Amino acid sequence: MEDPLIRRAREGSSDAFSRLVADHQQAVRAFVRRLCAQPDDADDLAQEAFVTAWAILHKLRDDVSFRTFVCGIAYRKALNDRRRLNRSGARDTEWFGLQEQSRPSTIDAKLSVQAALASLPLDQRAAISLCVAADYSHAEAAEILGLPLGTIKSHILKGRAKLNALLGVPDDK
Repeated sequence: MEDPLIRRAREGSSDAFSRLVADHQQAVRAFVRRLCAQPDDADDLAQEAFVTAWAILHKLRDDVSFRTFVCGIAYRKALNDRRRLNRSGARDTEWFGLQEQSRPSTIDAKLSVQAALASLPLDQRAAISLCVAADYSHAEAAEILGLPLGTIKSHILKGRAKLNALLGVPDDK
């Protein structure tokens, strides 16, 4: 059964959509913050995700929650933002003739979880953020990220292993 707020928002009610945003913005913003290096960027991307959701609300399937729908949009926006930053960084590096600096092979023992999470590839970070930090199921994360379920499970397994190594947590083996 369709959520009455979603139905009213699809019919053009900005009040209904505002209520949907109010109900879900904290979860979406928290997810996007885990993906972005700068908190201000995360807030902007979350806002853009809600604006896009309003524009394409007609594409929301009845079997998908509104939060899942917006998190998927936010993830794709974060990917596009990362690509933009990478292109910009490559142009800047080329322009200034800088050599890429290699990362140190050892990580301080007191490396924060946020810094360790930021060092993961975006897809692994997103899967861990959704399933571990935000308590989504693997299936919900697969829906949000548009990836196969097996890929989500692999990203979580590899991401956890990398986080444990970075944070000095011993293996369970």
